[in-house]
Amino acid sequence: MSQPLHETIRARLEADILEGRFKPGEKLPNETELAAEWDCARMTISRALGALAEAGMVQRRKRAGTFVARRTVQETVLDIRDVAADIRASGREYSFRRLARREAAASAEDAAALGVAEGAPVLLIIGLHLADGQVHALEERRINLDVAPAAGRERFEDEAPGAWLLAHVAWTEAEHVISAVAADGQTAKRMGISTGSALLSLERKTWLAGDCVTSARFLYPAGAQRFAARLREPGAKAK
Repeated sequence: MSQPLHETIRARLEADILEGRFKPGEKLPNETELAAEWDCARMTISRALGALAEAGMVQRRKRAGTFVARRTVQETVLDIRDVAADIRASGREYSFRRLARREAAASAEDAAALGVAEGAPVLLIIGLHLADGQVHALEERRINLDVAPAAGRERFEDEAPGAWLLAHVAWTEAEHVISAVAADGQTAKRMGISTGSALLSLERKTWLAGDCVTSARFLYPAGAQRFAARLREPGAKAK
């Protein structure tokens, strides 16, 4: 038995969003245009868009239209600037250097980090964020290729994967964990520091409609990065 048309339309639009054909914040074609494209009633389109909105993938705005979701407004907002923006704002030159790139079937560690089954396709990226040619941060990132398949076509040789993901893949939830760690031998070698050096670790995960998009860890030399959190009372509106 074939699935209802509104489910087919929902799945196609979802794929377009995941593949990056519709970017975060971009307006989707209106219901009339989609109804003409699919040769169906506007009510069918409305049901498809409603399902996407319920999943957190789009936002429907009265009179304005339907837009690809950027993120869900949270009661607590951790305001962390993009690494490149932070470096450039300080007047230094930013660059990214890829150290490793590997597509693989998810190991047990990958599966735990991304919340996927072992064997699922993942992309592993390790790279350095540089400020005036000096190491500012080491990034270790996993990307769920079932959710962001277009990332598998990118080399990320001189573009950080996080910046690419923000520009091409929508997200609805994020989690940040900050801790102090000591550099192990491999990390110390990559960052050009002594083993045991104090580091600040930022672990970041993002989700889209319940599926983990990416899991990343940034390691900063202690004292090299500042983080700020902005809190709102429950129910307060974002300005």
